[in-house]
Amino acid sequence: MHELSVAGAVVDTAIAHAAGRPVSVVTVRAGHLRQVVPRSLRFYFEIVARDTVVQGARLELEIVPGRLGCRACAHEWDVDSPAFRCPRCGGGDVTVLSGDELEVESIEVEEPTPCTA
Repeated sequence: MHELSVAGAVVDTAIAHAAGRPVSVVTVRAGHLRQVVPRSLRFYFEIVARDTVVQGARLELEIVPGRLGCRACAHEWDVDSPAFRCPRCGGGDVTVLSGDELEVESIEVEEPTPCTA
């Protein structure tokens, strides 16, 4: 259900930067460790965007793989689930290298057609 709040934040960000212009595309980078369900995010995005300049915009979602690093032995590995123990040395002093992102990468807006009359 946290996709609803994520969708709200994405739409609010797009509205703030669109300066009143209609938005056609919103590109979001979401880390795998954020556990965002793409289908749910798209569903809530459409609902939250209703009656705003973002209504009808396409949501492009890039899922960033989770990657951890061990501070003790410098080993790095990809993760599918948050298991924060180093597979090489067993240590628990790990850091997230990628996969916790949640950011609006870009928005595309429609420019008004100049009046030629």
